Amino acid sequence: MIYDLRFMNKNNSITQFTDLIVWQEGHKLVIQIYAITNSFSKQEIYSLIDQIRRAVVSITSNIAEGFGRQTIKEKIQFYYLAQGSLTEVKNQLIISKDIGYLNMIDFNQAYEQANTVHKLLQGLIKKSKSFLNS
Repeated sequence: MIYDLRFMNKNNSITQFTDLIVWQEGHKLVIQIYAITNSFSKQEIYSLIDQIRRAVVSITSNIAEGFGRQTIKEKIQFYYLAQGSLTEVKNQLIISKDIGYLNMIDFNQAYEQANTVHKLLQGLIKKSKSFLNS
C-alpha cells in the first residue's frame, strides 16, 4: 500500500523529507518504475532495468539528502543531482518505449509523473535559491 504522506503531518509544516510534496511525487515515480520494469525482458536485468531503477531511486535519495544538509548551497547541490537523475530516467523511459519494452500508456503515465516531479523540483530549487539572496 502506498500512503499519501502529504497529510501525515498534522501541523501542515515540513519537518522531515517525507513532508516534501516533491519527494512524495518522486516516490510515486519510483513505485511506477519498479512496476513497469517488472515486465521488461529478463536479459535486461543487469542493464536497462538496473540503470533506470538506480536513477529513479537517486531522485528521492538526493532530495532526502539535500533536505538533511545544513547550508542552502549544499541543499541546492543535491536538488540539482536529483534533477540530473530525473533527466536520466526520462531518457531511459524514451529508450524503453522505442525498443518495445514499454507501451504508450505506461510510457505516458510515467513520463507525465516525471514531468510533475521535474516541475516540483524546479520550484524547490528556485525557492531554495531565494534564501541565498535574502
